[in-house]
Amino acid sequence: MKFERASLQRYATLRWIVAAVFVALALRLCYIQLIDTKYKDLATSNIIRRVVEYPSRGEVLDRRGEYLVQSRECYDVMVIAGEIPHEGFDTMRMAAILDITPERLRSQIDKARRYPRAPFLVTNYVPQQAKLAFDECYFKGFYTVFRTARQYPRKIGGNLLGYVGEVSERDIKRWPYYSAGDYIGIGGVESAYEVELRGRKGVKVETTDTHGAVKGSYMDGAFDTLPVNGRRLISTIDARLQAFAEELMEGKIGAVVAIEPSSGEILVMASSPTYDPDELVGRQRGNHYMTLQENVRQPLFNRAVKSKYPPGSTFKLVQGLIGMQEGVLHSSDLHPCHEGFVVGKRKVKCHSHRSPVDLRDAVATSCNAYFCYVFKDIITNPKYGGVRRGLEVWREYVESFGFGRTLDSDFIGEGVGNVPSTEDYDRMYNGRWNWGTPISLSIGQGEMGCTPLQMANLAAIVANRGYYYIPHIVKHIEGCDSLDARFYQRQYTKVDSRYFEPIVEGMWRGVNVWGTSRGAELPGLDVCGKTGTAQNPHGKDHSTFLSFAPKDNPRIAISVYVENGGFGATIALPIASLIEELYLTDTIRRPEMLRYVKEHTVYYPYYDKLNAKKNRK
Repeated sequence: MKFERASLQRYATLRWIVAAVFVALALRLCYIQLIDTKYKDLATSNIIRRVVEYPSRGEVLDRRGEYLVQSRECYDVMVIAGEIPHEGFDTMRMAAILDITPERLRSQIDKARRYPRAPFLVTNYVPQQAKLAFDECYFKGFYTVFRTARQYPRKIGGNLLGYVGEVSERDIKRWPYYSAGDYIGIGGVESAYEVELRGRKGVKVETTDTHGAVKGSYMDGAFDTLPVNGRRLISTIDARLQAFAEELMEGKIGAVVAIEPSSGEILVMASSPTYDPDELVGRQRGNHYMTLQENVRQPLFNRAVKSKYPPGSTFKLVQGLIGMQEGVLHSSDLHPCHEGFVVGKRKVKCHSHRSPVDLRDAVATSCNAYFCYVFKDIITNPKYGGVRRGLEVWREYVESFGFGRTLDSDFIGEGVGNVPSTEDYDRMYNGRWNWGTPISLSIGQGEMGCTPLQMANLAAIVANRGYYYIPHIVKHIEGCDSLDARFYQRQYTKVDSRYFEPIVEGMWRGVNVWGTSRGAELPGLDVCGKTGTAQNPHGKDHSTFLSFAPKDNPRIAISVYVENGGFGATIALPIASLIEELYLTDTIRRPEMLRYVKEHTVYYPYYDKLNAKKNRK
């Protein structure tokens, strides 16, 4: 009896609960249908549209606050094909407003119809004035999205700065942040600092009427997210110096890199030939890119950080330093030079100069024979029991100077160059080789290869007497207190600082007393320099020059490399010297040298043959 009574009570309670739920639903339905007009308004407006709001991309300035890269306002025109009216619209009028052909417009709409509910790009880089005219027409199914496009006030640093292009399918798969139609930094600073420059996208949910006109934000913007603009970057580049370097390298193939030794900040990074970065902005970007891509001189290739050049005689500095650290060389040691060094039936030739010479004068005169003796003594050092271990020890020293590896800079795509190993020679000579086999390494030839960035870093190492700061291209990021900690840490070589003084003295003598670098003298500035002439299998030798100034408390370290330029003093030296003069004195007082550099012609038979072959095809 008690059980039946309890069951009846539970049944009654359940009935009341069900009734209450039905009453609540009925009241809510009445409210929606009779009182609340929101859903009626949405039904009238018909469409809710989610529009991605793109942030302004961060701008890039030089070390003095001058703009290298700016952002200007432009728009993308998007379409949702399923919303285009069946009776058609005025394609001629739209095409005229957007400055595209009617055929192009129809083609894009046909592509969009494959995915009728998805937004599809019709055209981009629409200026503000055209956007306003477009909005007045209320083309149903079409809408505009705010973007920014790059512009370059100085029109310099194409390879240095990089460019912005549409993301690829690979980019989208790799980074979930991106969607089809997004832009991404490609190469240079744009790529290296993409996360900082791009900012963060926002979303705006809009309601539109049946004509496609925007009526307002959905739910008063409750579901909107605001975009966050990209950060401004202060680069380490000196814009005036960069422009001057590119001017001096015009008509030549090679690279210039200048570094501030006390910080590792890159003052100049010029690759030649270069291009106007504005060419890779706008609707003609694809055409311009293909033209640059087809150029046999490869203006899109950043030689400053990617080329693998033989360093030539500039590398003798490293040999001298290793020899002293290993105890097989003293700065006062004399070695003879009879216009070369004989190895079996081979001879490493040298130019005529007084003989014998000590280390300082060997650096000043760039004596090949002297450093052949030094290199031989390093790799045949008795304490290592054989040339194989001797070469391995030598290689470890060389790598401590930043060769044969990346410098861990903030520049994506940095090359490693090449420092040959015992395994390389075993492979090339089937294990049968001796100390004379790699003798060309003593003068920076043979299998030795390095980038202009690595060579400029060598100049900074010598200027600092044994250490360097990792070279970097950005000085400050807006909203950040400091850069990555690695850029503030000294990187030491395996050579004690005391051994650098004879090398520095030799470089100073070569410029200011007598030697191969006399043309680089700047009275009162104690310039130190070392010429290099690198053999080239495709024509005339390469010209290279490595320098820093002043001798004490140096402010600039520089490397110039000119393909097919001949002797180091012929063209690389005057280019480096003029750049040093402008940076240190704020003026050019040697107009004859400036005129010589600009008028000096370098011939490139290798590239000319490639071009002729391409034209025949």
